[in-house]
Amino acid sequence: MIGIIDYSLGNTGNLVNALKKLGYESVITKDKNVLSSCEAIILPGVGHFGYAMNIINTSGLKDIIVELSKYKQLIGICLGMQLLFEHSEEGNAHGLGILKGSIARIDTDLTIPHLGWNTLTSNYQSLNGKDVYFIHSYKVSASEYTIAETDYNSNIPAIVKKENITGIQFHPEKSGETGLFILKNALDGSF
Repeated sequence: MIGIIDYSLGNTGNLVNALKKLGYESVITKDKNVLSSCEAIILPGVGHFGYAMNIINTSGLKDIIVELSKYKQLIGICLGMQLLFEHSEEGNAHGLGILKGSIARIDTDLTIPHLGWNTLTSNYQSLNGKDVYFIHSYKVSASEYTIAETDYNSNIPAIVKKENITGIQFHPEKSGETGLFILKNALDGSF
């Protein structure tokens, strides 16, 4: 069972369908006991960093997520990836602090948000050259955890990994077979 953290700011419908295609059952919940019993946990996210952290803090989810991150596979997707870090310019807000680093607005002369398909660059042959679907205006500043990146006239960490924690900036659930492959590897801890 895969636990999808419910804080009302995630693309959960498409995520549930993607997990089903991969053969996983899933549950959308904020219940600590249910999440503790899951084999992996996903923190989805669409929207504003400061607003999301306000919900997470006031609902008591912050302590639950931080605790579970110590021993569960935890995957943050899009805004969920950004929330794993210490701070964001978006709302001048503190994040979960599970990973070291900060979030900044994408510095580019191209259109913001960064919307559409981009190619990954990675030392991992299974990721290098793969096209995935992005929609975001903020990015992780340079990170020691980056295992794949993309270019949008600005270097953008696309996948970060530290032990049992994986962050995915793009939407794997909207990135076809490549996205499903990446999501499965994140859930299995295979990167």
